[in-house]
Amino acid sequence: MKNSDSLVEYGARRVIIVVMAILCALLEIVDTTIVNVALDSMKGSLGVTLEDVAWVVTAYAIANVIMVPMTAWLSQQFGRRNYFVASIMVFTVTSFLCGNATSMEELIVFRFIQGLGGGALLVTSQTIITEIFPLEKRGMAQAIYGMGVIVGPTLGPPLGGYIVDNFSWPYIFYINLPVGIVATLLAINFVKSPRYSEKRKVSEVDWWGIILLSTCVGSLQYVLEHGQQDDWFHNQVILFLSIITVLSAIFFFWRELIAKYPIVNIRILKNTNLAVGTVLTFVLGFGLYGSTFIIPIYTQSILGWTATDAGMLLVPSSVMTGLMMPIIGKLLQRGVPQKYLVSMGFAIFFIYSLSVYYMMTPYTSSANFFWPLIIRGVGLGLLFVPITTLSLSTLRGSEIAEGAAFTGMMRQLGGSFGIALITTFIYRDSQKHRINLMSHMDITRDVVAQRLQVYQQMMIAKGATAQEALARAYKMLEGQLIKQVMVLTYADAFLYLGVLFVVCIPFVLSIKQGKAAINPADAMH
Repeated sequence: MKNSDSLVEYGARRVIIVVMAILCALLEIVDTTIVNVALDSMKGSLGVTLEDVAWVVTAYAIANVIMVPMTAWLSQQFGRRNYFVASIMVFTVTSFLCGNATSMEELIVFRFIQGLGGGALLVTSQTIITEIFPLEKRGMAQAIYGMGVIVGPTLGPPLGGYIVDNFSWPYIFYINLPVGIVATLLAINFVKSPRYSEKRKVSEVDWWGIILLSTCVGSLQYVLEHGQQDDWFHNQVILFLSIITVLSAIFFFWRELIAKYPIVNIRILKNTNLAVGTVLTFVLGFGLYGSTFIIPIYTQSILGWTATDAGMLLVPSSVMTGLMMPIIGKLLQRGVPQKYLVSMGFAIFFIYSLSVYYMMTPYTSSANFFWPLIIRGVGLGLLFVPITTLSLSTLRGSEIAEGAAFTGMMRQLGGSFGIALITTFIYRDSQKHRINLMSHMDITRDVVAQRLQVYQQMMIAKGATAQEALARAYKMLEGQLIKQVMVLTYADAFLYLGVLFVVCIPFVLSIKQGKAAINPADAMH
């Protein structure tokens, strides 16, 4: 590859490329979450079950996770600009096809292809932004990219909620078209391709590695997406795909260790900083997507908010994270050790989780959320860029690209694991709380009898007979119990999420610090 300095841009060209790259990153990330709030509308429009329509999310996620670790190799084979432009075009065209789908089968196929295109947008956008900045400003470049990655997941729900409430679900895909067209034109005219080493011949391509990787992450993603609703290993499909995941993972690691030109360089995980950084990236994805998953469910199912209101609640957190990014970039430029920033981020995220744990009630207002979410924004701002640079701090040359691929994939998988485990936890913890609260629902207790009497009188005042009023009073009491059960369950989820982050702090502080400046442009995707 030629000297990375030849890729550095200045003035208006740099601004245009940065805007284009962030737009592409946002396209990919927003599309991961924007669909969630539209699933109910899709279900009714296409006449399918919730289990069927969930494949719209699963298909995209599977394709995404498959493509991320292969992006470096594909960029080298076809040239970065060619691969990047083709990916934007595939993403944009399939967005239009998704909006025009007339059956669930069509929509799932188009979403999978859209995920294949979107898989390249995130990591390639990071590389492009990194390369156009001089070496001494690479920390700021990572911060600018981080704004899109962190803010993106929280933009999806409010944007999707607004579109569904005011238009119809196909428009969540149609809004990608103008952005995709503009990004394509800008990429063709402004993005440069580094000079790569000689391309691999078809006979030298690690086809078995590609097949095994696709099988492993595809099966794993399905198990994580559908495990809870299909009763995990009591379901034959989940059990079969779990076995396939384990076997394909074993053979994939073996294959990559013996292949002359592996699709993924497993040996690079011998680097302690990268190995620990990969784990931390997984935890970051777990916390980011997990907390983003719980809050909309709590506010809509317990507090009765609309999808738009639930999504808008997360905006202050996103804004705060965005404001933190340039500050973090400056701190890194001045030599503040990444591990101290990461440790502070984990501690702040624990404070956020603990504050939400104590704040959650069936009547919590939006004002109560403001400061905890501001704290969340600060914590995430302290985590993303330092973890990324810490992971790559002791790597050299082409190892940096391979390390970045691992961190990108693990962030995605962390989010999938987070949502799957939190969903399972909510189901099982709610059963525990229900049993516990039911033991206190003794009709002979004065407080229970008084509440039942109040409900009964309310129903009688609305014209019900005494018997009808009593039956409705029991249902109202049960409804209150279920609501309290779910509040306790969601609060527990936040508490354990916070504990997970605190546990990571000693491991972060034990990491050795890379002394050399990082130059991700040496061989990034």
